[in-house]
Amino acid sequence: MTSRLRTWVARASALCVMLLFGLLSGTAALAQNEPRDRPRVIVLTDIENEPDDAQSLVRFLVYSNQWDVEGLVATTSIHLRDHTASWRIREIVEAYAKVRDNLTLHEPGFPTAEHLRSVVRDGQPAYGLAAIGEGKISPGAQLIIDAVDRDDPRPVWVLGWGGPNTLAQALWTVRENRSPEALQRFVSRLRVYTISDQDDSGPWIRSAFPDLFYIASPGVHAGGGYHASTWSGISGDRFHGRFAGADHAIVDNPWLDTHVRAFGPLGAQYPHTEFIMEGDTPSFLNLIDNGLSDPERPDLGGWGGRYELYTPRTRAWFLSPETRPFWTNAEDEVIGVDGAWHTGNQETIWRWREAYQNDFAARMQWTVKPYAEANHPPVARLGHPDSLSAKPGQVVELSATGSTDPDGDDLTYNWFVYNEAGTFVTSQGRTGAPVRIDDADKALARLTVPESRLFRLGEMQVILAVTDRGEPPITRYRRVVIDVRP
Repeated sequence: MTSRLRTWVARASALCVMLLFGLLSGTAALAQNEPRDRPRVIVLTDIENEPDDAQSLVRFLVYSNQWDVEGLVATTSIHLRDHTASWRIREIVEAYAKVRDNLTLHEPGFPTAEHLRSVVRDGQPAYGLAAIGEGKISPGAQLIIDAVDRDDPRPVWVLGWGGPNTLAQALWTVRENRSPEALQRFVSRLRVYTISDQDDSGPWIRSAFPDLFYIASPGVHAGGGYHASTWSGISGDRFHGRFAGADHAIVDNPWLDTHVRAFGPLGAQYPHTEFIMEGDTPSFLNLIDNGLSDPERPDLGGWGGRYELYTPRTRAWFLSPETRPFWTNAEDEVIGVDGAWHTGNQETIWRWREAYQNDFAARMQWTVKPYAEANHPPVARLGHPDSLSAKPGQVVELSATGSTDPDGDDLTYNWFVYNEAGTFVTSQGRTGAPVRIDDADKALARLTVPESRLFRLGEMQVILAVTDRGEPPITRYRRVVIDVRP
């Protein structure tokens, strides 16, 4: 049998399995695999302050079929105080234009280069709060206002890769010119994820608009704000974060030379790392529809990190004390590549590093290769509902029946309990004692709910990771919530 025929047979068999699974499981089980609404996204970037913004934009564009790009705005920051560099955004978009048609061979939905060109704007070429006030509306700020006002029920995600003063000006303008009720509606339609505070407008926004959905590791670089940030878990092992446990080789320049820069016109636009790779990328990783994250629930965790809702205590690197709860640093306990346990907020990102780097490498291949020569994500499915109930001591049967791969590759499985994302607490606490799952590396597994004199009942978050054996291997997820009751 030829390899092409084997592939055809595998795909036909997979289709039969999927159809049979649908008949047996019914529409309720299939509903869990429905794609979610694509987020609406506006990027604020101090691109050209250092190479990492350009790096993040390259990755952002090869995932741009995952969201509706409504703005690419060049801004200032503490590192780029008096000018913006929208020319660099346009330069990278032109490289994307050369590979966009090839990307569409692999997945639909990639925006045209014409659309991306049409949403490039500049913010005020001034630092922080000095750029906010009467008569200071910028094209970037107006774009934010227009996007939020558009007749679309989906919220608008504003990703702050630099200073967020363009967002601050949009909010200031709406507050000055609309009723309190209209302002409240406007704010309710925004979702913000900023990469620390890269100017003094971030703390002002959080204080002035206390109901605004906001994700951040607050603080500036001076005093150690970046070192303490969650986002530095993307690659900051040896610079900002200075943590151990992650595999640094797969975020270092030699790996990036081989897996990113070597692939076509867009790869050529990916600059050499000077400090850390792609410090801004965590802002959009949880928007990728990989089955793991829920953008509206940062506490559940995902490739872009895990955050909890509280008012953080003032630290030396804060510009001012925080006055209200927002989504900020949380801790996970993870076994590193060194075999040791590591606990911290950066761990909430680097625990997924192998998966998000392999995924990126695959998409860079999509920019130049035909479909048959590239790898594509598996489809992770559950053979039961994604919400279950159980008692302490009970054995829960877990099933990944129906999981498939579009390329006909074999699949591997990994079931584990994401302790920190749940509310169930054993006598060992939320971490440090993995919940027993027998056959955790198989499609059919069994979880034994812990029995203890000291525990708090609640939700147990179980993650199914399905990885194909393609090159590079790609992982997709499903989450099962087990409600542990007496």
